[in-house]
Formats: sequence, C-alpha cells, structure tokens
Amino acid sequence: MSNGSRPSGSPRLRIAVIGGGWAGLAAAVEATAAGAEVTLFEAGRSLGGRARSLPLATADGPLTLDNGQHILLGAYRDTLALMRRVGADPERLLLRRPLQVLDNTGFSLRLPQLPAPLPATLATAWGLLGCSPVSLAEKLRTARWMLGVQLRGFRVEPEQSVATWLDAAGQHGRLRRHLWEPLCLAALNTPAERASAQRFAKVLRDSLGSTQRGATDLLLPRVPFGELLPEPAAHWLQTHGAQIRLGRRISQLHPGDGSIAVDGEPFAQVIVATAAQHAAKLWPETRVPQAWEPIATVYLRYPAKTRLPYPLHSLLGQSTAGQEIGAFWAVDRSQALNPAEQGIIAAVLSGHGDWCRLSDAQLHAAVCAELASLPGLPASAACLQIVREKRATFSCRPGQLAQSCASSHPRLFFAGDHTWSDYPATLEGAVRSGLRAARTVLAGPGNIG
Repeated sequence: MSNGSRPSGSPRLRIAVIGGGWAGLAAAVEATAAGAEVTLFEAGRSLGGRARSLPLATADGPLTLDNGQHILLGAYRDTLALMRRVGADPERLLLRRPLQVLDNTGFSLRLPQLPAPLPATLATAWGLLGCSPVSLAEKLRTARWMLGVQLRGFRVEPEQSVATWLDAAGQHGRLRRHLWEPLCLAALNTPAERASAQRFAKVLRDSLGSTQRGATDLLLPRVPFGELLPEPAAHWLQTHGAQIRLGRRISQLHPGDGSIAVDGEPFAQVIVATAAQHAAKLWPETRVPQAWEPIATVYLRYPAKTRLPYPLHSLLGQSTAGQEIGAFWAVDRSQALNPAEQGIIAAVLSGHGDWCRLSDAQLHAAVCAELASLPGLPASAACLQIVREKRATFSCRPGQLAQSCASSHPRLFFAGDHTWSDYPATLEGAVRSGLRAARTVLAGPGNIG
C-alpha cells in the first residue's frame, strides 16, 4: 500500500527517524501525516541539527542567536511548504526582499520585485542590464552565456570546477569577481577553484534561471532559527502522536526478522537522517564525503542604529588588518525587525582558507577592519560570539557522488543534504531528502506492521 494507507484495524507502520535536523523533521512530519507511528531520536538537547537556535548570555541579558547564518531563498518551495504544514507562517516569520549583490568596492546588482506571473529569469535579465560598474559588452556576453546554459538545461560536465566552467565561457571580468565567485562561495561553501560546476549550475537553475516568481528573493528570519521549523515541527509531531526522544544518541542498528532493532527496540522501517559521518558509524556502507568545508560565524555588536545598505553584503577581503581572511558575507540581522538584535551583524566565512589558522581575536580584528570599509560602519565592534564548525558542510567538489536514499537493507533508508545530489548542502536539499525518504518508506511493500 502506498501513501501510508492501510485497511481498517491493521497495525500502524512503526518508523524510527534517527536525527532531528531539518531532514529528519521533514521525514517525521511526512510519515506521521500519513498515519505511521513515528519515533524521532535526536542525540542533542534540541532539534534543528546544523540550523538551530543558540542561547547566549551577554552583558545586556540573554540573547538567542543561531549556530550559523542559514540563508533561505524564495526558490525553497518544499521548506516553505513544510513550515506552513506545521503552523509556521513564512509570511510572518520571514522578511522577503528582492535579491541584491553588493560589495565593498561599489559593485551593485539589484533584481527588481516583478508582479506575478513574471518569472525570476526576467528579473535576472533586468538586474544584469542595470549592473554597475560593468561594461555593456560584458553584460551582453554574460547574458548570451546564461541563455546558452539555460538552453542546455543547465547541464555541465560533471568533472568541471566552477572556475574551469567560467574560464571556458570567457567569464573573466567584473561579473566573475563580484558576482559568480561570491555566489558560488555563498551557495556551495566551496571556493570556485574546487567547487562543482554541475551543482552550481543547478543552484542557478532554481534561482536566477527559474521560471518561478520570487525564486531569487532573499528570505531573512525575523525570529531565531528554532522558531522557523524545529519548535513548530516538534509541537506538531507531538500533537499528532509522534514521540520525540532528545538526548538519545543511537549506537547500534541490528536487522532482524521483519524489523530493524534501534538500540534493541524493533521498528518496521528506519530512516537515518544524521550527518554522513554519524550515519557511517551506524551503517558502515554509508558513503561519506571525502572532504568537508568549515564555516565560522562572527557575531558583532555595533551601535543600535548601525545598518548595512542591504541585509546581505559581500566583502572581498581587501583590508585585512595584517591578516588574510579572503572573501566573506555579512548579514545585518537588524533588518529582520527583531528589536533584540539591533546593531548585530554576522560575518560568515566559509571554505578552507587562511582565516582557518587565525585565533578568535585575530579573526575578530580582521573582520572588523574589512567591515569598516562599508559606509557608516565604525572601525571596531564588540564580539558577541564566534561559532566555528570544522565540518559544517560537505565539500561540494566535482565528481562527488551522493549517498543513495536506499541502503542494502530493504527496511533502512537515508536522508540528509548529503543524499540530495541536485544541491550542495542546503536546507532545501535536506528537507527534500527527508520527504523523499518518508515517501519511499510509505510506498514500499513492507509498510504495514
């Protein structure tokens, strides 16, 4: 039977979901909605995985930040649908702004907010036309290239890096330095020299090249990340009869006769939605990414009225206070209208680089020096917190194969951003992978009892 349907009086399908990140939450909600008896195991004390709230004690009192800056786009249709399903209204919880790419050299690309049903591709073309300071010849050359990429269905040789792809397209001008390379770093958390052109092309397909209205819009959280999905999903799951067991790190999966034992407790089906390296400890055949990329988030407190020209700002790493940190992005959290976060700017550095070798004090000083190149920002700011994740995301390199949703056992399935081959490590990829895993379980022949 598919879609979780079952004859009246038949036993409910008992499913274990291991991992309470966004993939695990998506799987648990989907399976519970279909009538399954779901138990969600999470090793930590809170849900959300790598996109969760982070309580912080400050001199001004307690403050809730996030364990990193996680950017949402209008193209994240399944993430937004999941939020609505569990009672979290995206229109209330997210500030929607037309995408702009601005940096500290004066580069500016602004996409207009077009009325329905005009697609994102038209907004992209309009933005490129008005892009400054870029020559008309380069704009036309880039427009022709993007049209060709679109006509080829955004298909790229799987072994190409983004840098090689741009080289072959003759993209050597300002748009490469100020648009494509920063967007690549933001989307893939991997520098263009070693990032997968194929996955970057798929990101462009679903954003700048999308036929969906508002696909490129930036969605900025008005609340801590826990309130976007983890907390509403937990409430929804418990209201609908699912069990949530926090602080439960699973140590063993044992296939039995018609079931899989999760630390000795039998379940008809199991979805492993942990990070790949943790999944491999439970099921050794798991394909673990060969390389990982770090991310550091530096939370800075400026005077309350401090604002960036736009909530998301690119910095190219030109002034470094004697330390080389490379390009990074700054997020103005004040613009989401959260009064507690007035004057807070988060600097996000991702991908292996010289910044990894800096101490927290050195990184703080270098980031402040770079941000001071923006109009209206003082030369220094108080450091609230620095969050470093050595294995924040898998390294999105050419030729890297994703873990399949299925395993060698018919009752065991995988979810997580590392299983979604279309995208790099994104929240949308995680959510889609969780939905796919749950639907695969529910549609299988062993979905009764």
